[in-house]
Amino acid sequence: MTTPPEVNRPVETVERSVAIVEFLKAEGSATLVEIADELDCAKSTAHRHLKTLEANSFLVREGEAYRLGVRFLDYGISARDRYALFAEARPKVDELATETDEKIWCTVAEHGRSVHIYGARGKHSVRTHARVGQRHYLHQHAAGKSILAHLPPERVDEIVETHGLPARTPNTITDPAELRAELETVRERGYAFNFEESVEGLHAVGAPITDEDDRAIGAISISGPANRLSGTRLREDLPDLLLGVVNEISINLAHA
Repeated sequence: MTTPPEVNRPVETVERSVAIVEFLKAEGSATLVEIADELDCAKSTAHRHLKTLEANSFLVREGEAYRLGVRFLDYGISARDRYALFAEARPKVDELATETDEKIWCTVAEHGRSVHIYGARGKHSVRTHARVGQRHYLHQHAAGKSILAHLPPERVDEIVETHGLPARTPNTITDPAELRAELETVRERGYAFNFEESVEGLHAVGAPITDEDDRAIGAISISGPANRLSGTRLREDLPDLLLGVVNEISINLAHA
């Protein structure tokens, strides 16, 4: 966990509890000793944090190990339901999955990272490690690039400065100048491609859902194996289909 630079006086106790939650999310479960070692603190300090989180149902203890409690699910669903986009996009995502037989994601940007808020699998879609609620770097995938392309340039610069441009595969864009050129192309044509930039062997196309000021409030993407998403299907058929869907969602949201 990295504290944002604008937080001048972070509360250490809160940071430590957040670090415990992040560690358990990554590990699945861990003992008191393992958590204290990870946080580089006394076992008594880690124990107080664990007991407080457990007492408030955020953690569950199983034997000597702790894991995240499903109370977090309530918070996640509540946070997702605050997005008007979720209710409007969900049926369209389901329809796209049925029509294309591929994996469809609805994605938003929060704190400079992308978050999948809903997904649907077509009958031929492939499995990846992506899941609802997972955060990604915006520049690494089609939905994220389509969002970046419809943000103010100064906001894009801020995101790049804060989060960098780490590579996920050898094809990930890691040069700021190359990214700026790519985003200009995305703005002009209205959609973005992902050519094995997030997962090797996977292609995708993503298009933004925009507001009245043409700023992205989210994006929809279609992804599948590179050998199946190629040629005219990838470059023409799926983008045309996707643009029709995101345009409909944008109009419905504007008049909701």
